[in-house]
Amino acid sequence: MRRAVCPGSFDPVTHGHLDIIGRAATLFDEVVVAVGANESKKGLFSAEERMDMIRVAVRHLPNVTVDSFAGLLVDFCEDHDAQVVVKGLRAVSDFDYELQMAQMNGSLTSVDTVFVPTSPEWSYLASSLVKEVARGGRDVSGLVPPHVVTALAERLGTGPRVR
Repeated sequence: MRRAVCPGSFDPVTHGHLDIIGRAATLFDEVVVAVGANESKKGLFSAEERMDMIRVAVRHLPNVTVDSFAGLLVDFCEDHDAQVVVKGLRAVSDFDYELQMAQMNGSLTSVDTVFVPTSPEWSYLASSLVKEVARGGRDVSGLVPPHVVTALAERLGTGPRVR
């Protein structure tokens, strides 16, 4: 069985993330979405909240599970018998950073990294941009699933501006 890990902060999960997760689910027998839980990095949503949002968004994918990790990703992969890390790439700048991470991970363990280019319609999308747009009261319903729109509005106390 080929098990892959899709790691990230997912604060919040976007359609871009879900594009990569869904495509990984067609390539591997099992995909574990690994939500990074870094206590020193304050996110908008807790790791548990992010995991819950992802679980709702991927419930139609029977070979996808969601878990969290702290520490080194390669340790999580070894603990979960995962042979591959799947990373989405939006731009060349992502590749520069992710290649360095993949090479470091490869020097520590036998886990390989597979890069999946983000679909063009999501190439500009980042969680930080979604949060910024939502904070400004703009509609993010085309960028994240409906339950995430609701969670953002509740957390930020905002709603879309009517024009």
